[in-house]
Amino acid sequence: MREDIAAAKKRCGSHNCAQAVLSTYADVAGISEEQAMSLAAAFGGGMGNMEGTCGALVGAGLVLGMASKERGAAMRQMRQLMTLFQERNGATQCKLLKGVGTGVVLRECPLCVADAAELLEQCLGEKQK
Repeated sequence: MREDIAAAKKRCGSHNCAQAVLSTYADVAGISEEQAMSLAAAFGGGMGNMEGTCGALVGAGLVLGMASKERGAAMRQMRQLMTLFQERNGATQCKLLKGVGTGVVLRECPLCVADAAELLEQCLGEKQK
């Protein structure tokens, strides 16, 4: 399953969270894996270096935008994905997920990547129906 592939990419250290998701779904986004790696390179540690949105969610959002090509649909799907991720993990912000400042890790990065990929699959599946 793709979520396992994405999590393995993050676990081995060769990809940041956004790269792990986007490169796993590069075919869905209509880009090469090399392009995916470049597009998502700046999102390691979430947006703003752990201050913002989890990089796995950023990667999923990039896939949704490229797969949909329709702004409204992509935004609705992203809102749904973010809501489900928040419900499952208690946060969407990288530093909160990693426990920076709280000492309580809500979710490890490879598991966030797997969750984002799983939820992305749900959104993509609904699009195809």
